[in-house]
Amino acid sequence: MCGILGIYQENINKIHRLKIENGLDKLKNRGPNQNGIFQNKNTILGHTRLSIIDTSIGGKQPISDNTENYQIIYNGEFYNYKQERDILVKKGYQFKTQSDTEVLLYMYIAYGVSFLEKINGCFALAIYNNKDNEILIARDRFGIKPLYYSLVENKLKFASELKGLLPLLEKKELDNNSLQLYFQFNYIPDKQSIIKNVQQIEPGTYLSIKHKTPKINRYYQINYNTKKYSNISYENAKTKTKELLENAVQKRLISDVPLGTFLSGGIDSSIISYLAARNLKSLDTFSIGYSDEAFFDETTYAEYIAKKIGSKHHSFRLSNKDLYRHLFQILDYIDEPFADSSAIPVFILSKLTKKNVTVALSGDGADEIFSGYNKHQAHYDILNWGLKEQIIKNFGEIATVLPQSRNSKWSNYIRQISRYYKGINKTNKDRYLYWASILNKTKSSALIKADKQDLLIKNRIQELTKHIDTDFNDILYTDVQMVLSNDMLYKVDRMSMANSLEVRTPFLDHELVDFIFSLPAKYKISKGFKKKLLQDSFKDFLSPKLYRRPKHGFEVPLKKWFQKELYSYIFDDLLASKKIEEQGILNINEITKYKQLLSSKYSGDATATIWALIVFQHWYDRFLNDKI
Repeated sequence: MCGILGIYQENINKIHRLKIENGLDKLKNRGPNQNGIFQNKNTILGHTRLSIIDTSIGGKQPISDNTENYQIIYNGEFYNYKQERDILVKKGYQFKTQSDTEVLLYMYIAYGVSFLEKINGCFALAIYNNKDNEILIARDRFGIKPLYYSLVENKLKFASELKGLLPLLEKKELDNNSLQLYFQFNYIPDKQSIIKNVQQIEPGTYLSIKHKTPKINRYYQINYNTKKYSNISYENAKTKTKELLENAVQKRLISDVPLGTFLSGGIDSSIISYLAARNLKSLDTFSIGYSDEAFFDETTYAEYIAKKIGSKHHSFRLSNKDLYRHLFQILDYIDEPFADSSAIPVFILSKLTKKNVTVALSGDGADEIFSGYNKHQAHYDILNWGLKEQIIKNFGEIATVLPQSRNSKWSNYIRQISRYYKGINKTNKDRYLYWASILNKTKSSALIKADKQDLLIKNRIQELTKHIDTDFNDILYTDVQMVLSNDMLYKVDRMSMANSLEVRTPFLDHELVDFIFSLPAKYKISKGFKKKLLQDSFKDFLSPKLYRRPKHGFEVPLKKWFQKELYSYIFDDLLASKKIEEQGILNINEITKYKQLLSSKYSGDATATIWALIVFQHWYDRFLNDKI
């Protein structure tokens, strides 16, 4: 992909130019091939390029139109650009490059902001209209590509990543409300960021400024109409699902550089790899597994699928030492606190994949739209009450007093039963938040020493769950809005871009997503059967070996590291009492409790919380404590 950033205000000068150059340097992993800058008295735009389509110098950005009244910088892929280019040529527009970026620019000139609705792809972009001194910045429908901005006193500053935006800011101040949400979820789950006065462009929206008047508008929302296809038969739904997903994969195979797929051995990546192999003469597939943790190693399933589809498979089995060896490289790259530890294997997979290809297709998004998580099954079961729920309601309290942790299969099972029991009597909204959280609001708030604006936090939580009512599709919709863009897609974008690898997500083709959300929930999930429609649609391919196979996570041995390799870094440095007191942000008494819980049978989610603290402290030292 690429990195973009810019400043839009009066009196652009040499200092702004230096700031843009500094920001571009921070984004160099996103685009190691070329840099470009456009500047006039009101605007400065910067771009760092990873060449995928039209790898010639003609694709270098910023790109202008023939009149040089318009400038564009763009990060992403526009899969239907050839069709749109042909339409524009018939309208009389002339092109100087073969790039999709130039097509986007002329689409804007031809159609105005409605051009965003015509894009099938993933993107973050900025277009400047010199004639009217107007700027537009926009983000794709699901937030596959990131875009941060700060708008203070009509001065707009924006960048693909926070690390690129920080050098442009006059002030960097911690947002304690975002910090509380971070400790609650292990990521920041809404349009805000960890820095005050810095936000994200929400998925499916754009911001425009003309005559000093900023406007934020939404150009896309999921077609959330379950009545549209309420009468479609299950068989016809399977047929259309297969058709739409194959089309989505075909669109994402366009590339002027080597391309492959991630193949974990799970259902989602197996289906994507199967469809890619059907449409390519040869396909490279990539997977990683654990040499130390056989229970979490799925490479045998990946190798089975690779053999079945005839791909050239690259399988990497990692030891705990291999994971740890990359740890600080990952911590250094994360420019906003993000404590989903599965980012570690995603980083390593991206690094190893990049040695062979520049583009990889992944199965991301399938769990959120087809219902693939354990919490989805739990929600569905409670909405469709049965004997299991009654038994847990009557006897589940026993689980709450038994040892619970994520550190063994049995104790983790007890932990899950306990959480299930505690969620049964909650409202749909409260239950969703409880199961989506690592810590509840009280515990996450207690970690922070500074004053919190409780009303603001409450409003932000209400905004996140406002769509949840009584239909199961409400849960999936909220996951797409909250978990998908802020956790799953954040993780894949940052870890792949850290290695200059582009990752494409066919399951997030908007035509497919709109169709799936228009279907009744019973097509997607039933008692004991998650991702029902997806699995049944490809049942012939999946075979008994994969069909209805339980989902596996990719466990990271955090607790082992805390007790050995990371012990000194945690207890003598990042979470040392003296440092915490001097910093004045965190509550040392609460941190001490979690340290003690690490060695307890009742550690629960203490490991995840200690990891969140480590990530925050490392981030603070690197990005806010005058070290960048």
